[in-house]
Amino acid sequence: MRRLGLGMLIIVAVMVHAPAAQAVDVDVADLVGDGVRFDGQTVTVTGELVGDYGSRRDGTTWTQLNQDSYAQNPVTEGGALTGSNSGIGVRIPTDLVVGLDPPGRYRMVGPTVAATGIWRFHDPQRSGESFLDVTTIVTVEAGRSLTESPDWASYGVGGLLILGSVLALGARRRSRRE
Repeated sequence: MRRLGLGMLIIVAVMVHAPAAQAVDVDVADLVGDGVRFDGQTVTVTGELVGDYGSRRDGTTWTQLNQDSYAQNPVTEGGALTGSNSGIGVRIPTDLVVGLDPPGRYRMVGPTVAATGIWRFHDPQRSGESFLDVTTIVTVEAGRSLTESPDWASYGVGGLLILGSVLALGARRRSRRE
């Protein structure tokens, strides 16, 4: 019995002092394209939090982590249109969300974060959802508001079209009266 207790004590001591699994830096494209390869692994993904923070009763918050050109260079700041957004779902303990800037949306860039956690590929406990089960999150860049100036050329063309329509309608009415 004494040997069993000593053996258990050694096992617990080794487990407590064993190094944590080293996180692998991955891109969203890697997780989306070959998610099964990273299933159950500790990974770090850096990107912009977007959408909404959806709090759940289990003490977690769900949101989207995007890693695309729009996060680094928004169109309103001169960025090019480069296609669709590219992101993954992230499940974050709610206490880690406290203090984060609001997620990105129209006229708002969300915080850029380095999210580390376990990649869950088609998780059976979540109806087959694939997501990053976050354990730590670090803000790399704060969120910020975007400003969008009017496109005066479009307003000018629109105004000319309206003016032309009004003049044409007036001319038509005059010709009917005569």
